[in-house]
Amino acid sequence: MPSTTDLSGMETTLDPSMIGRWNDTIMGILSHSADAGVHMNAVIEGDPDFALAQAIRGVSCLLLGRREMVSVAQEAHAAAVAAARRRMPTAREMAFVDALGYWLAGHPSKAGVLIQEQLDKHPTDALAMKMVHAILFVMGDPKGMRKSIEGVLGHWDGHQAHGYLMGCHAFSLEETGDYALAEKIGRKGVELAPRDAWGLHAVAHVYDMTGRADQGLKWLDGREESWAHCNNFRFHVWWHRALMHLDMGEYDAALDLYDREVRAEQTDDYRDISNGASMLSRLEIEGVDVGNRWEELADISERRSNDGVLAFADLHYLLALIGGERETAVKTLVGNMAKARNEDGEASKIIHHPGHDVALGLQEFASGNFPAAWIQLREARGGLQAIGGSHAQRDVFQRITIEAAIRGGYLDAAQMLLDERTTQRGGYVDGYTMRRLDLIASARGQAV
Repeated sequence: MPSTTDLSGMETTLDPSMIGRWNDTIMGILSHSADAGVHMNAVIEGDPDFALAQAIRGVSCLLLGRREMVSVAQEAHAAAVAAARRRMPTAREMAFVDALGYWLAGHPSKAGVLIQEQLDKHPTDALAMKMVHAILFVMGDPKGMRKSIEGVLGHWDGHQAHGYLMGCHAFSLEETGDYALAEKIGRKGVELAPRDAWGLHAVAHVYDMTGRADQGLKWLDGREESWAHCNNFRFHVWWHRALMHLDMGEYDAALDLYDREVRAEQTDDYRDISNGASMLSRLEIEGVDVGNRWEELADISERRSNDGVLAFADLHYLLALIGGERETAVKTLVGNMAKARNEDGEASKIIHHPGHDVALGLQEFASGNFPAAWIQLREARGGLQAIGGSHAQRDVFQRITIEAAIRGGYLDAAQMLLDERTTQRGGYVDGYTMRRLDLIASARGQAV
């Protein structure tokens, strides 16, 4: 009889004729492939009583951080529950359904716990491994990401997805400051899984955090096929490449990549908006004229100013709205973030704090009130990890905080923040820090 086990050896209740498509779905999720959704939809169409596929569809929708996808996730959950009534799922499959329900109820951390419990029971489960990793990333928990991966490392020898596990391990190592090991593991992972764009980008993160942009460019050069198959994640890898040019002061090259690759398509995924808005913000901090590039980001962000799903998304929409001078939309978005204090759910709490606090600081910075911006952003910076994303992504808010301190005349404070930033990066000094230290030295010299 045809097998009903997936590529990790997990028993499923799936129609045996669809197991190949299900394995393609899992590999697509691991590799951030553009065709993952196509395979998943084929599984759902071919076997509508397979509750796990509906659950993964729902979780994937919530990971998109879009207001309209919540209703799609609710539909997926209802379909999963109905499927589970028609055909008894395994305990593992039902755990994913329950996890989706908890997230929809406002408790993504509980969703992560339920899936982690299944990973603890089935340590070779590639799907559970990647889902926990993704949820913890959105929740801003790098230590949890690392603990989850390191709890199963000893069980993956010979696993066909071993390279993808190593990519996730490398990223969690980088986000917890173990840069040398992250680079080593990430490189080995890419050798095993050349299509693992996540692992490839984990190594790019190491080069960013350790101020080795030139080596980062060499790492990415010639490996474009490793992310060419990706969904919109490919734009993020190009963003990393543009960041490296920016760090080296090669602003024209960064802008060229922005136009040709980072915003090659004017998508409205919050992660794509964050790529664009954070890049333009960094360039403007360096005194670069970005022309009218804010306009299309602001147009999209204006339509998403009522989303209120993730603080990370809202803050990048805000950067775009400020850059595009959409004052009414700025007030709407910041006002909605303030109202989040009255809403239930983990995401709403983070939107209110530290999200709203950061938003107020960004408003003050944009208005030129740098002392007020510095005070507001200083108060919010301690909780910034909670908004999710990576150190590299959140660094735009660190840079704006430092810039507010410098422009506000708080030079000692600015140098302290730069020192803390360098310590977080293992003592490595990047191009941004060198330029800011020169700026502080110049300002002090003029004050004498």
